[in-house]
Amino acid sequence: MSKKIVAIAGSPRKKGNSDLIIDSFLKGAADALHETEKIYLRDFNISFCRGCEVCSSTHHCVIKDDMEQIIKVVLKADVIVLATPVYFYSMSGQMKTFIDRMMPVYTELKGKDFYLIATAADSDASIDNTMEAMTGFVDCIENAMVRGKLYGGGNWRKGEVIGKDVLNSAYLMGFNA
Repeated sequence: MSKKIVAIAGSPRKKGNSDLIIDSFLKGAADALHETEKIYLRDFNISFCRGCEVCSSTHHCVIKDDMEQIIKVVLKADVIVLATPVYFYSMSGQMKTFIDRMMPVYTELKGKDFYLIATAADSDASIDNTMEAMTGFVDCIENAMVRGKLYGGGNWRKGEVIGKDVLNSAYLMGFNA
């Protein structure tokens, strides 16, 4: 059965290691005849959550920005891929802002599958904090499941993942999503 897979690219760097891994994941998914889409957070104007709590009762954010467009796409997805570089032992600011701004609709993500991807200059061990934070987001969603995690440690310079096993692992993960 074909699925709609949406990848959220949390890197501000074009064609960086996170992007290359996402592309490999989505290539595998497309080869398995799934519908795919990639959203580059860097291309959208997304403000920080204000913590006003209005969305707790209305399920709509009071901030009028590009996040509304992204939410519409994410809610239609069967599978959501979150991918980020690791900056100082955590996810990019773009990814954190995206997660925070999902507050009005996170309950509507019930039952969705997630895949988590993180890249870092340091070893895989430095990615644990980021994976824990992204997993924490998924844990807040009823019956949502992290189906796979992909660590891209040891990759700092743009394109360092090229020729490495992580791209094949991403392809296979996407193909089997």
